[in-house]
Amino acid sequence: MKIDRLIGIITTLQQKGKVTAPYLAEKFEVSRRTINRDIEDICRAGIPIVTTQGADGGIQIMEGFQLDTTVFTEEELEAILIGVKSVDSVSRAPKHAGVSGKIGGMLPIAEHIVIDLASFYHGSLSEKIDLLKQAIKENRRVKFHYYYNRGEGDKVIEPALIVFQWSNWYVFGFCPERNDFRMYKLHRLWELELLEETFEPKEIPEEKKQFGQNMTDDIIIPAIYEASETYRLVEEYGPGCYRVQEDGRLYTEWGFSSYERALDWFLGFGSRVQVLGSEDFKALYVNELEKMLGMYRG
Repeated sequence: MKIDRLIGIITTLQQKGKVTAPYLAEKFEVSRRTINRDIEDICRAGIPIVTTQGADGGIQIMEGFQLDTTVFTEEELEAILIGVKSVDSVSRAPKHAGVSGKIGGMLPIAEHIVIDLASFYHGSLSEKIDLLKQAIKENRRVKFHYYYNRGEGDKVIEPALIVFQWSNWYVFGFCPERNDFRMYKLHRLWELELLEETFEPKEIPEEKKQFGQNMTDDIIIPAIYEASETYRLVEEYGPGCYRVQEDGRLYTEWGFSSYERALDWFLGFGSRVQVLGSEDFKALYVNELEKMLGMYRG
């Protein structure tokens, strides 16, 4: 729709400052003549657009102009400010004050939601995100030391996306060594270095954008938890995830992606959980408990 394109042009000018008509025509898949008419419509709507000719010419919003907040609804403005504030929690250059000023000042309604995406790693996380943003923008490879669940090693990748999912930050990129796209958790990624090597961005297959599609929960392990652990079960899987037994304990049948993940989960409950199966996992679980016991008896 034309109104969507007009708002898109305004947003682009706000973000990039000055752009050319061919750039806008390509971005919105219309002709340059259509872009010229759109610019005229935007000017008639009260937003002053300046066009300059020459090698350094282009289209831009007049310097010092503040976007009229009536372009957005109150709910849209709230969403914008909350989103910017959440990103500021992992940024070394906060943008909330500047954005708020450009769209008409601080909105009190945006103060009732606080989103901190950094947790305890604000300093290191902000530095990593800023460096990865630069690498993606400049198409430069990065090198880092990575800690896996079974070891550690150095990696070189071509970063494509910075992803926040499953309550964690990741970098998604192409690994030349594996000849495939991979996800790397930023909290396990250290000694991050921006290399001089550049790369040609690769098209990401649609199936690769479905993060976590290969994380299946095929290993079903039934267990019984003490009633005191109800809050932890609800936090993980919701209030309908268990069945209350006659003795008040909680019965579950959940799937895990691996025995290692299941071990980490059940060991965190100590004696407040009883693992019922499978027999292979029970043997592995008992062996792990005996190893722990041996450490202290020894």
